[in-house]
Amino acid sequence: MNKILAAIDRHALERPKAIALSGQKTQLTYADLVAQIDELADWLSAQNIGRAGLWGENSIEWIIADLAAWKAGITLVPLPRFFSRTQLQHVIAQAQLPCLLVCGDIEQVADINERKHSPITAIYLDTLVAYEQASRIDAVAKITFTSGTTGTPKGVCLSTFALENVTLALAERIYSGINTSNLNTHLNLLPLSTLLENVAGVYVPLYLGKRVVVLPGAALGLMGSSQLSLPTLMQALHQHKPNSLIVLPQILQGFVAAGMQGFSLPASLAFIAVGGARTPAALIEQARTMKIPAYEGYGLSECASVVSLNSPVADKIGSVGKALNHVDITIDTGVIKVRGNVFNGYLGQTALTQDEWLDTGDLGYIDDEGFIFITGRQKNLLISSFGRNISPEWIEAELSLCRTIAQVMVIGDSQPFCSAIIVPASADVTAEQITHDIRRINQHLPDYARVQKFIVAAEPFTPANQLLTDNGRLRRAAILGQYLHAIAAIYSDPKAEPASSQQHQGVVYDIF
Repeated sequence: MNKILAAIDRHALERPKAIALSGQKTQLTYADLVAQIDELADWLSAQNIGRAGLWGENSIEWIIADLAAWKAGITLVPLPRFFSRTQLQHVIAQAQLPCLLVCGDIEQVADINERKHSPITAIYLDTLVAYEQASRIDAVAKITFTSGTTGTPKGVCLSTFALENVTLALAERIYSGINTSNLNTHLNLLPLSTLLENVAGVYVPLYLGKRVVVLPGAALGLMGSSQLSLPTLMQALHQHKPNSLIVLPQILQGFVAAGMQGFSLPASLAFIAVGGARTPAALIEQARTMKIPAYEGYGLSECASVVSLNSPVADKIGSVGKALNHVDITIDTGVIKVRGNVFNGYLGQTALTQDEWLDTGDLGYIDDEGFIFITGRQKNLLISSFGRNISPEWIEAELSLCRTIAQVMVIGDSQPFCSAIIVPASADVTAEQITHDIRRINQHLPDYARVQKFIVAAEPFTPANQLLTDNGRLRRAAILGQYLHAIAAIYSDPKAEPASSQQHQGVVYDIF
């Protein structure tokens, strides 16, 4: 048995009445959890299943299904709720899924032959029309599909060994040197189909015998792929009083904004991990001044999630922390490379060996104390017509702190100056207000990095419209394609008057 399941069994023997999982209406002790994992695992083994998808909202049942499939030796493929139907069909076809474990009363995503009721209430097994004979993939416990920046999901194959390694390394980094009595309850905020929450928000706390609060998105104010009701989320946090959370930078920005308006997070929170996209150092600093315990980390699915993390015992704002103990990180001509816990390859492709260096595509450096700093993506680097190398993420991070700006993408490759495509913070924000904020940020930037024109986006960037990845990264090529005419208007005549671009693709404004 793997180390995570063995630890859960041990907690059930030593502390059978300790609460493992708390949901909206029910909770399970460690003894209850092990009993349900074992019952479902035995039933799944009897069904002779080699691989399966996992489909459902965040719930106790989702966690039981995940752990039971692991115990039964099934290659499991979590299906993200935020994927489009086309993306979901692509995942089912590429992974050749013969069946889906379905948690709760949820919409159907594929044609089915039969629905079977498992011995666990609200967990079903849907057998699919195709791929009936698909077997387990050797040495692959889980395939996590990431939509990346292209929109076509890729399957990252992960072994039990890799998932164990990152779980144990995170447990050591987060809980070492901290008063663990302050970290007894973790609340799942991100979707469990997201590898970061699945590993750091379920495996780590259960490995350590902690309590996990798992609620559907609506109960947390998370609606759809990109909508957040901050008041609902704040109310839920005060109700459940978790000690730890995992958040995206946008959510942390919401916490800071709430703090500025006099609203506070529950005093119970002792550790908030921030990841998924680049976090401005100024945002972490703002959070800390409000007593929000935010710590930035860095990882990628190809390394089974987290590879570095700040913590109370080793922290430097602006960095993504030091490498976890299970991986090695080096810088090769400015590019970050990782080895020691790499994936088994993409689905259908050749696997890497553990002693190979994985090219992350991220640019950065390591300081004398071992802290890692991310400066941008190699493929996103802009080279101006004057030969200046510009990381758009750097400028975007600064602009994203402006109250008038919800989202921003900086452009200007092979051009004489930088421009930006901007989603206003609200419908009430004016172009003049955005201009004022950009001018303020420009004062702190070198001349070659200053934004001189901007386009007001016609709609927000979201996973639903394929302009944002599932973890909050910009799909730059798609955004460039959507605003092609407006961008052409910017650079074809730098002296042109502000005007609406073709095909209602946004309005162009001049900063100066």
